Amino acid sequence: MQHVSAEDVQQKQELQDRLKRQRNALQATVRNTREKLSSSAGINVAYDYELTRLFAQSRVSASVAIGLYSQAIGLALLVWSQPLYAAIWAACSLGLGTAYLFACRKFLRIAPGTANVERWKNVFTTLEFLFSASWACLVLVYPSDMPEAIMFGTYALILFGAMTVVLASSIPKAIYAALLPISCGLFYTFLPQSTVYGQTLSLMTMGAVLFFVLLANRLYASAVETISFRAEKDVLISELEQATAVSQEARRRAEEANLAKSRFLATMSHELRTPLNAILGFSEVMKNELFGPHSFPQYRDYSTDIHESGDHLLKLINEILDLSRIEAGRYELKEEAVRLAEITEEARHMLALRARNKNIKIIEVIEEKLPRIWADERALRQIALNLLANAIKFTPPDGEITVKIGWTASGGQYLSVKDNGQGIPEDEMEIVLSSFGRGSMALKTAEQGSGLGLPIVKGLAEIHGGSLKLRSTVNVGTEAIVAFPPERVMEVLAPVRSAA
Repeated sequence: MQHVSAEDVQQKQELQDRLKRQRNALQATVRNTREKLSSSAGINVAYDYELTRLFAQSRVSASVAIGLYSQAIGLALLVWSQPLYAAIWAACSLGLGTAYLFACRKFLRIAPGTANVERWKNVFTTLEFLFSASWACLVLVYPSDMPEAIMFGTYALILFGAMTVVLASSIPKAIYAALLPISCGLFYTFLPQSTVYGQTLSLMTMGAVLFFVLLANRLYASAVETISFRAEKDVLISELEQATAVSQEARRRAEEANLAKSRFLATMSHELRTPLNAILGFSEVMKNELFGPHSFPQYRDYSTDIHESGDHLLKLINEILDLSRIEAGRYELKEEAVRLAEITEEARHMLALRARNKNIKIIEVIEEKLPRIWADERALRQIALNLLANAIKFTPPDGEITVKIGWTASGGQYLSVKDNGQGIPEDEMEIVLSSFGRGSMALKTAEQGSGLGLPIVKGLAEIHGGSLKLRSTVNVGTEAIVAFPPERVMEVLAPVRSAA
């Protein structure tokens, strides 16, 4: 049967996610290309509608200003032309502007998905040409032999052309349709003149028209870029909402899985501890031969093995439960004033027999007059036991372990356990601090262990606001340092003197 590891499953999932992203990107590229090919302007079809809608909105918003401007020009024409001609020009300009306004409003009332954008662009281009042609007829209203009238008409047309370029920049062919009549009107005014003044004004007029064309192209590019950025923003927002929904669903599933794990551990701890206590009790009775000697000495050895195996299994269950409570944030601290040195001494005494079996010397270096710290006594005892047990386990026979307790540089207290064992390679530091992680030295020496000792120490230290730090050199030894913050150190109060 083929073995499938967690790394294989993770790699397969990452490959599927990468292929999915590539497929989505390819589909988006194909869709954009198809839409660009179906658009006459060579852009996205959705952009065509947005640009046309922007064109109509600009025209509607500026309709009042253009109407007032045309009436002001009509009134000013009374100075140089006959009132009838000025009134006819103003009426034509106002009528075409009103028709233009109604067409734009009609387009804006159409639903986005039902509008024939190309047809409406042609309608707007035609109206733009007719409206600009009505303005170009201004050169026919005032007399062509009066310099003041010519100058007034030129400025009026150039100003109208500038407004048209700004308002119609989202439809390029509408801009060209608007500039064509205006250019013809300006050239009609200045080209027949043979004077230097007339030729100079004609050149300036040509430069102004060319500038309007360049400005129109730039405004059109800016409008397309703005709409493109807006579409990308909408896509990003949509993807972010989808990712948020997926994240929330994953979080919900993780919480359910964590709850199921907690329930499973709580149930299994009871189901396993009950028979284990019976196994430990009966095996201890058989090991100590309380009801008489065994008929075969091997039975006593077997009873000892059963008791040791059951005790190891019970410790493993307790470690798993402790780690699960720490990771779930449900480890409740029963804090009180305790001395770190006393708890460490108790742990050393409990493991003294194990150290003597390997002829390991334990050296204690404890600073004097250390105040108590506010912490959970059981948690501190477990920290000291785990660190000392690890040190004894990986220290060779006739080795040496140094236990230090003292002040940190910030005013807290620390517990250091240093051995002269094989050490931990630098690239395995994260492994030994992870749950069920065991270094290569532990695997080579076949030392028993679950790989939960250091993670539990790290978790208990962090619950107290402290930290665990490992320093190790291969073939030299390892030092584990648990530091507690200054907030945990209790200040020594001055003695209270009586009034007598």
